[in-house]
Amino acid sequence: MLKKKIEDLCNRQVEREGYSSNLYLAMASWAENNGFNGVASWLYAQAEEEKQHMLKFVKYINERGGKAVIPAFTKPPADYKNVEELFNEVLKHEQFITSSINEIVELALAEKDYSTNNFLQ
Repeated sequence: MLKKKIEDLCNRQVEREGYSSNLYLAMASWAENNGFNGVASWLYAQAEEEKQHMLKFVKYINERGGKAVIPAFTKPPADYKNVEELFNEVLKHEQFITSSINEIVELALAEKDYSTNNFLQ
């Protein structure tokens, strides 16, 4: 059974992974509209990867006896001055997501929830 504190953080991660997918999708659209087709292709792939991460969290929560919650997602920014600004935002967002995952790992270890720790590796 998934402990409530861990379930809550995992559900928060569902939202963050879904937002990440939408963010990269919006970025891909911007890149495509501005003639950066290679960048757009890469970002479309990243959007799909983040969607898969979200689905893994949903399935994990449910398999462990929790209840996955699918939230509404905040509308991501969709306009950038240039590709450099876009990639700076990608980097900043990835660092945020990494710290969010690390927070779940830390709680899982503190709660001796080795299954969740293993899932996050």
